[in-house]
Order: sequence, then structure tokens, then C-alpha cells
Amino acid sequence: MTMSHAVAGNDRPPRVRPVFSAVTWKEIAHLVTNLPEAILGFVYAVVMVSTAGGLSVTAIGLPLLAAGLFLSRQWGRLERARARLLLGVRVEEPTPIPGPRRSGGFFPWLWTSIKDPVGWRTVLYQLIRLPWAVLTFTVVLTGLFVLWPVLPYLVRLLANADRAMVRGLLSPSDDLERRIAELESDRGVVVDTAAADLRRIERDLHDGAQARLVALAMGLGLAKEKLLEDPEGAAAMVDEAHGEVKLALQELRDLARGIHPAVLTDRGLDAALSSVAARCVVPVKVLADLPAGQEARPAEAIEGIAYFVVSELLQNVSKHARARGATVEVWRAGARLMIRVSDDGRGGADTSGGSGLAGLAERLDAVDGVLVVDSPEGEGTVVSAELPWRDRVPGRG
Repeated sequence: MTMSHAVAGNDRPPRVRPVFSAVTWKEIAHLVTNLPEAILGFVYAVVMVSTAGGLSVTAIGLPLLAAGLFLSRQWGRLERARARLLLGVRVEEPTPIPGPRRSGGFFPWLWTSIKDPVGWRTVLYQLIRLPWAVLTFTVVLTGLFVLWPVLPYLVRLLANADRAMVRGLLSPSDDLERRIAELESDRGVVVDTAAADLRRIERDLHDGAQARLVALAMGLGLAKEKLLEDPEGAAAMVDEAHGEVKLALQELRDLARGIHPAVLTDRGLDAALSSVAARCVVPVKVLADLPAGQEARPAEAIEGIAYFVVSELLQNVSKHARARGATVEVWRAGARLMIRVSDDGRGGADTSGGSGLAGLAERLDAVDGVLVVDSPEGEGTVVSAELPWRDRVPGRG
């Protein structure tokens, strides 16, 4: 591999040579400019921290500290750019802190800004750089006149220490950044799911119960007009309207059951899942090992999601599995609610291609849950789901 290819492939410096290559001169420039940058950064960090700390007892102290940490973030951006240009270090930019509007108000934004780990690590970088910058400036300047035969090796050693500092203190926190990205994605999934559910409810009401009630009102109007002229015909129309009322009520019950069934609220997850299993077209065995008592139940949201997951999985069994039987198991394992739905059908289910299982996986992921599908062809399907167990708040549900 040539030198040019090595630099392009990653941010490691090329092998040091006892000659002053372009890379060595860039490293020398970085080490020499460390001193003025470090003096300015050190003075700023000391003044900012001492001023904000001294004024913390007043109303402007904490906002001043938040503003100072924000400017330190911008200082870190400039330092990453300088390291990228002169040292070849490629460090990802941290995620910006959302403004007061997206953070839910001024005080949540203020608290998030004060806790900002990126800003505080940049302040630490500014404080420890001054003695290091004095050392690098002195060694490089002296080496140019006295130690020039070994200067490339010294420069590389010092530049590698600078690279480690930039990566260690100015890079984003991997765990925090990943968690922020997950939460942003999960929030989008929750919003999209809620919007889809609202559209489904509106469509079901419009196409089902609403249309049936409109036809019912028209039929009753005609029966009223015929009441004196044709009592028998009017009675037949009223009887037909009575049947329409029953169908409309059944559709409304089914719709309400799909949103949040009354049996789940009144009797808990065990009874609600047994009710779902009874409506499945294949025999379903329900095995529930959950704590007894109203207060021992999981939070309402977790119960609702668990009910929805099992209901969707049993619908898949009814429609696609060609199974002779299925089993639903629910139990608590520490801080997790475990669900397993298995059948002896044809198998071949997967979460790819925008299937219903993919939608379930997204819903579970939005609440820190997990969905695992094991479905070999011709050997049945086992779908395992995990949900975080959150205790029910007293007085609710």
C-alpha cells in the first residue's frame, strides 16, 4: 500500500521519515500554533468559569454559564477543524443542543446546556493545553535550530499526543450521541404510529358505523312517513332499523376493543389475552405468570402495548400461518415483561419488507422493547417480545 493510499484510507499519519515531508511540516505548524491558541483558550476558560461561578448566586449566573459552555463548544469546533487540517484527525461533530423551543422551554434547555458533557470536556481541553503548548512550542522551536536531525521523530511523538487529546476530549460521547439519535428516531416512530392509528380509527368510523347510522336515520325517516299510510310496511322498516342498530353497536364495540378493551382495564392482561385468544380461528393456549393484584400490574401503557402485540400476532396466525394451534406465554422476568407467541404453522415469517412484524418491531423499539422472530420454513413460528416493566402509578387504571 502506498503512502497516499494509507492517508486516504484512515486518519493515521504516514510512517515517519528522517526528512521534512509535507506531513511533518503540517505537524510542526500545529505544534507551534498550539501556544497562541492555548493562551487564548486558557484565559477564556478561567474567566468564564470563575465569572459564571461567582455570579451563580444571581439570576444571570447559570444563563452565563450556559452561554460560556456554548462558546466553548464552538471553540472545540475550531480545534477539530485545525486538527483535521494539520494533523489529519477526523473527529465527528457532536449533536447540537436543541434550542429552548425544542427542549420544552427555557429552563429545560438551561439545565441541558449546563450539563453538556461536550462543553465541559472542551473546557478541560482548554485548561490543560497551556502547559502542553509551552512544552511543544519550546521543543519544536529549539529543535529547528539544534535538534533538526531527530526533529521529525520528536514532532511525530508530540503530534501523536495531540491527536490523542483531540480524540479523547473533543470527540462526541459515543453512548450519548447514539442514545440521542435513538430517541429522536423513536420519537418519530411514536408520532407516525399515533397518526396512523388516528387515521385508521377515522376510516373505520367513516366507512363502518357512521355509514350504517346514516342509513339507519334515512330508514327511520321513511318508516315515519309510512307509519299512517302503511303500518305493516313501517313496522318492517323499523324492524330492519333495529337490526342495523345492533350491527352498528357491534362495530363500535369492535372499534373500542381495538383501541383499548374494557376487559384489559377491568381485569388485567391475563383476562384480556384470553379474550383475544378466544376470537382466534385456531385453538390458542394462554399461559400467564404475572403478579396478582391491581397494584402489581404493569403500567397502563405497557399493558396496552403488550395486548396490541399479542392481538396482532394472533391475527397473523389466523390469516397466514395455516396452523392447527398456537400458544401465548406472558411472564415477568426482573424489569422486563416477556411475551412469546408460537404456532405450528408453515413458518417463513420475517420482519423485512415493511411487513406487519416490522411495524411491531418499530413500536417495541420506540419504548426500549425488542422483537425476535424465529420462523424456519415448514417448522412453525416463534415470536418473542420484551417490554420494559414499569410499575403502575397508584390511582391510575
